[in-house]
Amino acid sequence: MPLDAELGKTMLQLITSRYDDRHWRKKIEKTLGLPQSGVGVPAQQQIFMYLKIELKGYKSRRADPDSWIIGGYATKEVIDRAKFQPQLVGPNVTKDDVAYLGSDPGKEIDEAWWDEMLVSWFDVQEEEKPAEEEGGEATESDSSSEIKAKA
Repeated sequence: MPLDAELGKTMLQLITSRYDDRHWRKKIEKTLGLPQSGVGVPAQQQIFMYLKIELKGYKSRRADPDSWIIGGYATKEVIDRAKFQPQLVGPNVTKDDVAYLGSDPGKEIDEAWWDEMLVSWFDVQEEEKPAEEEGGEATESDSSSEIKAKA
């Protein structure tokens, strides 16, 4: 089950307010690396994707893996741009949707909260399998996707 409105808001506040704190940078990078399907509210999902894309930086064009720009002026500029021009985030995003960005969520938001948020992000209810798959027959595409997943 994806993050509800309150958890999503707190997660976005954490990303946009504690980016200069060295203690939180790795956690923010890990959060930005998560799939957007973990955010349940469409406006928050658009904000998350905006932050994810805009804070993406490249170390080089060669073999180095891509990384996040977390901390400093570049991060503040991305957040301010979202707050003052919400149409850059998404066509349906309003100033009210982005008003809370950059404000600290409070002292009760700590590592334990972050761990619980990650559990909520990936807590997916099991979907019912179609009748074809229940028979135990695996198609070629299923087995090839399993091989790719293991690689």
